[in-house]
Amino acid sequence: MTKTVNGKPARTGDKISVAGHAVGVPGKMGEILEVIGEIGHEHFRVRWEDGHESIFFPGDDARIERPSTRRKGQSGKES
Repeated sequence: MTKTVNGKPARTGDKISVAGHAVGVPGKMGEILEVIGEIGHEHFRVRWEDGHESIFFPGDDARIERPSTRRKGQSGKES
């Protein structure tokens, strides 16, 4: 299953979050360091928020977000 952000495949630098699987177990967040595998069968090398890295095979509970590339103070309009 291809994980996407607004229809575009996940890529290095995207953020990934995974829901906790039991009551009282928090979810976790990380950054994709590398996309591994063929289209439709991707998995990721992820650095998690606690600092450890792992190879992650995403399931339906994984959500991908693309960080904003717009810098603070830029409105996207020219004067």
